[in-house]
Amino acid sequence: MNRTPVHGTWEPQPAARWEDAFLSGNGHHGTLVFGDPNDDRVIVTHHTLVRSNGSDTRPPRLAAELPALQDRLLAGDRTAAENFTDGRPLQWVRPFHPAFQIRLHRPSRKGQSGKGPSRKGQGYRRSVDFATGVVRAERADWTSQVFVSRADDVIVQQVTAPGLTLDVSLDHRLPGAPAGLAVGHGAVLTPEGALLSLRARYPEGDRAFTGVTLIVVTGGTTALAPPGAHIEGARSVLLLTKVRRHTGELDVTEEGRALRELATEYDQLLDRHVSLHRTAYERVTLDLAAAPAERALPGSELLTRPRDPALLERLFAAGRYHLLSASGLFPPRLTGLWTGDWNTAWSGAFTNDANLNLQTASAPAAALPEVTEAHAALIRRQLPDWRDNARVIFGTRGVVAPGHTDGESGHSYHFNREYPLHLWTAGADWLLKPLVDHDETRGGRDPHTAAALAEVARFYEDFLTRTDDDGQVVVVPSYSPENRPANASWGTINAAMDLSAARHALLTAADYHPEHAGRWRALADRLPPHRINDDGALAEWAWPGLQDSYDHRHLSHLYGAWPLDEITPYDTPDLAAAAHRALELRGAENDSAHGHLHHALIAARLRDGERVAHALGQVLDGDFFHASLMSAHYPNRHVYNADAAHTLPGALIEMLLQSTPHRLVLLPALPPALPAGRLTGVRTRFGAEVELTWAPGRATAVLKPTRTVRIELRTSSGDAQPIDLVAGEDHVLSMEAW
Repeated sequence: MNRTPVHGTWEPQPAARWEDAFLSGNGHHGTLVFGDPNDDRVIVTHHTLVRSNGSDTRPPRLAAELPALQDRLLAGDRTAAENFTDGRPLQWVRPFHPAFQIRLHRPSRKGQSGKGPSRKGQGYRRSVDFATGVVRAERADWTSQVFVSRADDVIVQQVTAPGLTLDVSLDHRLPGAPAGLAVGHGAVLTPEGALLSLRARYPEGDRAFTGVTLIVVTGGTTALAPPGAHIEGARSVLLLTKVRRHTGELDVTEEGRALRELATEYDQLLDRHVSLHRTAYERVTLDLAAAPAERALPGSELLTRPRDPALLERLFAAGRYHLLSASGLFPPRLTGLWTGDWNTAWSGAFTNDANLNLQTASAPAAALPEVTEAHAALIRRQLPDWRDNARVIFGTRGVVAPGHTDGESGHSYHFNREYPLHLWTAGADWLLKPLVDHDETRGGRDPHTAAALAEVARFYEDFLTRTDDDGQVVVVPSYSPENRPANASWGTINAAMDLSAARHALLTAADYHPEHAGRWRALADRLPPHRINDDGALAEWAWPGLQDSYDHRHLSHLYGAWPLDEITPYDTPDLAAAAHRALELRGAENDSAHGHLHHALIAARLRDGERVAHALGQVLDGDFFHASLMSAHYPNRHVYNADAAHTLPGALIEMLLQSTPHRLVLLPALPPALPAGRLTGVRTRFGAEVELTWAPGRATAVLKPTRTVRIELRTSSGDAQPIDLVAGEDHVLSMEAW
């Protein structure tokens, strides 16, 4: 097996569309790099760039009306929740948008058209190195290199060529930029070259953003050419760029001084960044024994070969790279950290009822604590708003998470009749689950996670006060994102996700807080079991009489199978069979990427390799990936969206290896098309790093535990055996005829 899968991608042409531009980012700033030698563009983004849209960001004051709603729903009024609002229309969260583009234009020389960089035979190549985060474009003696520093939080671009002549400007004119954007430019000469600035004030309110670019010129002359600068005869040009969102005016001089204090040698800046980025990226690798010739192909050509293992290798690597690059100040948005259009679909929000958790699904196992820490930081900042949601909507203590957030407000204000997301109570458990997995993986409990779990449990103590005829508590109102029963409205009773979330939240909080464990476990025990419907499937609503609607992209009702361990083939085989039947009956609705990959994650937990392969095939065959290897929400590259790109590594890991605090499952759902491979560096929830190698008829796993524990080993044959692991001692497992 070739042990050197490709850790980057390349193209023989500049990007013509921003969707195909190569990406770099540090979790704060992001770049989309086109790589045109004659007219290069670098679109700059930042996680904080959201514009006001006039929304009323307060949660609806409905607590006083909640008992009456509960009475009506329990009495059989299946449309009662349709009027449980404060009357406002649907309000999207503040939209995410790009800042501006850095333009580097090379004036045509005599006898040249200036339109030749993409012609064949000129040796053009653009590439992105996943291990360093450097996007590089080169042709003949011209080279451009761009990265976003994790060490210095600055965008770094270096252009080199003999006798380099450039016009450099900051240009806000991107698709969808509002006509009322008040833009001001600044340009001054400095000892290094020049300092450019662009300030844009939103049409609404007093918010603005300002970008500052320091130009460092070596071996040439610099002159102002408002709104930019003109450079003649340079050997190299280094650009350092930052953007800030602010109120009032930003001190551009101070921002320029801060940029000048950075080391202005490209190699020094790169070394500081790479020491952080490479360490994170290289922790986990996947080798699927692809042919060297296929590994050498440009990404756009490899995407035309959807059954080639080289494509899965590269998408796995690209997915980890993009996920890491999008995570820092925040975890990834719907578009990660990138967009080239102000009209970003679904506001470029953090969509909490599916997309955020799917995108970050691989983080604990794929050894990316940077992603989980960004996820945790978002939650910590918004907990006060979550408390408001619980108090104002439900009249309870504790916390309730919103269905959408722009990163600023955590209030639940995005809802309407068809999407009553203000009724969704499972969100806090769903969003905290990755943090619990992270604690299990590292073997320590974060006090912030412990405190948040206690608040979720207090919410359920106050909310779960209604009971059925059998004395079991009832989740009412209840909502299964983003579906409805075939014979009822969206807001209803005992959605399966709500039951699983309440049970998991109470039991997990009890584990973290022994002093309250008795009453929280007792309340969890009073929740009703899941219901199996007449089709033999786990019902999406456990309340009698509610009929399933199968053709939907969301699989919220199978939350107990993934990401929870509530439903497994080993501990609850009957429920697992019902969950599998529900998966078989589920349609794809509008062919969204997140729906297909959510399907793959659940199928892997239920040990169905054929179904995993089919779900992956829907994405690989559906033309979901741009040449940048960032993805789209729909087939045929329709609507730029990070769900497929970021979720795919998690799906591949789940089909190869799964863990709980006391169980390891090896090769549970391996598709036949991947008979050999090697996965290294994966972390388990019992505190061991695993190196897994497989080939036809045999497999080997090397476990490197960091703590002493007894686990149960499950293999693809279904056999179980206990394994005793000792901290610091490698343990080798060999399997035959898997």
